[in-house]
Amino acid sequence: MTRVLPYGARAALVDLDRPEAVLGLHAALRDAPPDGLVELVPAARTLLVRFDPARTNLERLTADLLARTVPDVTELPGEEIVVPVSYAGEDLERVAEQSGLTVREIVARHEQGSYVAAFCGFAPGFAYLTGLDPVLRLPRRSSPRTRVPAGAVAIAGEYTAVYPHASPGGWHLIGYTELSVWDVERAQPHLLMPGTRVRFAGTGR
Repeated sequence: MTRVLPYGARAALVDLDRPEAVLGLHAALRDAPPDGLVELVPAARTLLVRFDPARTNLERLTADLLARTVPDVTELPGEEIVVPVSYAGEDLERVAEQSGLTVREIVARHEQGSYVAAFCGFAPGFAYLTGLDPVLRLPRRSSPRTRVPAGAVAIAGEYTAVYPHASPGGWHLIGYTELSVWDVERAQPHLLMPGTRVRFAGTGR
């Protein structure tokens, strides 16, 4: 843990060095919450901790946070969601050129990854998944698309993701899934909540 910063009168911002540490601390606080905890909001390398000032204060909360042992996220139990993918994305050939791999090797490396939903952003249901093979970590497209269809499976930087809705986007599209990762008709609309384990499985189509 790097540092704990005040964030208004009712929250603290924990600054961490990597997404895996955010996930580990998030799980630790979720499973054994400090007194007065109201909400946890994970991001790429920070965790916002909202608290009830009637039950605790920043000093007590900071002491609790700094005393925590952050577990290894790879050892944490959790539900695994299998995402079926048709690896037929428009950017597969470009990703192959930039990574120095064949299309077949890109698909194999993406399928072999063990992913965890680190945090959500950009749009409702858009989960940033950690665990992408380093060879596949490419910068975003220089020219974003004005419309990416729902269900597009994409990579950019150190993350992979599934687009939950049709939207603009600058990630590299490597495939598509028919699995709905965001559905307001479900009791829990967001399928890939932070901490959820994810595996991609090619459909062969």
